[in-house]
Amino acid sequence: QVHLAESGGGSVQSGGSLTLSCQASGYTSTMYQMGWFRRAPGKEREGVAARDRGGATFYADSVKGRFNISLDTANNMLTLQMNALKPEDSAMYYCAGDRWRCTRINGRPSMGYVAYTSWGQGTQVTVSS
Repeated sequence: QVHLAESGGGSVQSGGSLTLSCQASGYTSTMYQMGWFRRAPGKEREGVAARDRGGATFYADSVKGRFNISLDTANNMLTLQMNALKPEDSAMYYCAGDRWRCTRINGRPSMGYVAYTSWGQGTQVTVSS
């Protein structure tokens, strides 16, 4: 069974940076795709960014140019570098992954929830103005 463990959340001021990490364990091969989702209080869960083992990436419009996702396939470690953070980035961030397949839409990793079979517990990001 794949276990995903997030780390790196915290509190920063607007304009600051944070790096989130997600370590996949319990699986010796490379995850097919991994991604980050977030949920703010009172809002729906939102797909933030994803990357698959083929190198394709997806970024939500709201984070393009500010966030960068990377996947260390040798170690199944997913990283999200978040720069120029805004208060609206405040949310619980969840790591997700799939060990069975890459699911792409228009050449980019799908951010549909059904495309991910493993989920972490989440790490809180709070950005103050």
